Amino acid sequence: MLRFSPYAWAKLLYVRDLGDTEVGGFGIARPDDLLLVEDVRLVRQQCSPVSVEFDDGAVADFFDEQVDAGRKPDAFARIWLHTHPGSSPRPSDIDEETFRRCFGAADWAVMFVLARGGDTYARLRFSVGPGGEAEIPVEVEFGHPFASSDHAAWEQEYRQAVESVELALAGFAPGSPDLEGLVPTGEAAWRLPWEWDFDDRQHPVPEEAV
Repeated sequence: MLRFSPYAWAKLLYVRDLGDTEVGGFGIARPDDLLLVEDVRLVRQQCSPVSVEFDDGAVADFFDEQVDAGRKPDAFARIWLHTHPGSSPRPSDIDEETFRRCFGAADWAVMFVLARGGDTYARLRFSVGPGGEAEIPVEVEFGHPFASSDHAAWEQEYRQAVESVELALAGFAPGSPDLEGLVPTGEAAWRLPWEWDFDDRQHPVPEEAV
């Protein structure tokens, strides 16, 4: 089960609703409970109603920052979060290709999608042993201490990270159900512009995920 602290969940809902585009980020997990997301971190990105593109330098800076803070990749680079401005959380073809290409070499990873209407989708993929993947449930975890909400800081992080770009979709309004399943191409395509270079053997899959 993928769980969110009330703080992380409230932050994700807040940044989802600040604009009419998708928003992407990473889940920061407890080092002793890797499927419990305690914070959501955005990086500089260009977003449209059907796409997100992370900035290479911003991703590198985020990784350096997290390592300097003493975290290992399994606590900050295994849970990929993004929102859909429509009502469906089902991954698009581009989402699937991104998850395979950018997270396929990791020992385990989670793709999580939160739709504007509140529906969610989460899938765990792991490569240890015979490998496999499965959709997993999502819940908010109230059993651990959590920080209070901070809308001002969250909005500042959003404004600094998220750049909305125009997409030539004549006749489609942001958030329209007609956008769901539409796959952008070329420069508008969702991509993560880096490759994993961590030794995943040092970061085993959480026992509760097997």
